[in-house]
Amino acid sequence: MSATLEATAPGRFGEYGGAYVPETVVPALNELEHEIPVAMADPLFLEELRGWLTDSAGRPTPMTYAGRLTQRVGGAQIWLKREDLLHTGAHKINNAIGQVLLARRMGKTRIVAETGAGQHGVATATACAALGLRCVVYMGAEDMRRQALNVYKMRLMGAEVREVTTGSQTLTDATAAAIRDWVANVRDTHFVIGSAIGPHPYPVLVRDLQRVIGDEARADGLERWKQLPDVVVACVGGGSNAIGMFTAFIGDADVRLVGAEAAGEGLVCGRNAASLSIGTPGTLHGTLTYLLQDGHGQILPTHSVSAGLDYPGVGPEHAFLKDSRRVEYLAISDGDCLDALKQLCQLEGILPALESSHAVAAAMTQAAGRRPDEIVLVCLSGRGDKDIDTIRARVPELG
Repeated sequence: MSATLEATAPGRFGEYGGAYVPETVVPALNELEHEIPVAMADPLFLEELRGWLTDSAGRPTPMTYAGRLTQRVGGAQIWLKREDLLHTGAHKINNAIGQVLLARRMGKTRIVAETGAGQHGVATATACAALGLRCVVYMGAEDMRRQALNVYKMRLMGAEVREVTTGSQTLTDATAAAIRDWVANVRDTHFVIGSAIGPHPYPVLVRDLQRVIGDEARADGLERWKQLPDVVVACVGGGSNAIGMFTAFIGDADVRLVGAEAAGEGLVCGRNAASLSIGTPGTLHGTLTYLLQDGHGQILPTHSVSAGLDYPGVGPEHAFLKDSRRVEYLAISDGDCLDALKQLCQLEGILPALESSHAVAAAMTQAAGRRPDEIVLVCLSGRGDKDIDTIRARVPELG
């Protein structure tokens, strides 16, 4: 850690987390840390947040029984928590609306954001358009190529999309560029981080804005099934949909929690994004967590068929949950992801995002061999419209 970085004690999950940031942004983090509990205790703020999530985003989202997929796999029932049915196509809108409302409350007039698959960028651009704030989204050139549709959507919403051409030209570099912008313009600018990563208090803020997913699913399941699910599965890149889903079930010892990260082309070949499976602790983007890095602490290149999981780290709370063994993290290959996507399309008429398809693949393995009265609940974090070009290129027979 260089002499220009300052480590702050709050926001730790075991040894992970903290705030390793330039001194210039410490006041902004302190302001945010102070304002979060005040806003969350303000009935008017909470009422406005609920109103936007209900009237604009489309909450609550339903749960769908994947009956034909269940029959194909054999074993436990597979149920889907349908975040893909939200207005902007993914769970990202839950966090974006909350953070933009918070930024407006703090008097910020400009928003910067990072995006990989583009769903967080679209969600942030949507929230900024609705609430009247300027929006700048940083996106790697490779991800802009893979997710051209979402780039167009962001610009339609009035956001400025800035191409990042350094490094791997993916989410890692987009995040670094957004942080540099924030540091330079911290007085009037709020950084809307899209996942449960970054310096404290962001991992806690994002988790608490996303826990609506798990809270809804838990309540809906108890009413519908008169029991809790036996297994809960979610995909993990930075980990926002997963931590939002898992948080509601952490205290239920009988509920198995499974995160699905990107094995890419394999854990041995080096073309993956499986930081929890083969990573080591280190510091990136202001937080201490598991990273894909070499022996000198240099970040390694990553790969995933899904742009949203193509990141060399993970949220610090996931690192803690791995070490405490409360959550099991599985690495799902590109091939298994694409096979799961194909099956969900052809058996259920549902087109999942490539990120979510990792969770579907993991759910299929978890369901197999279980009793028919057991339940595997999957967070279907987003829909796959954005991935059509990638899917068409990788699975040509589907076209």
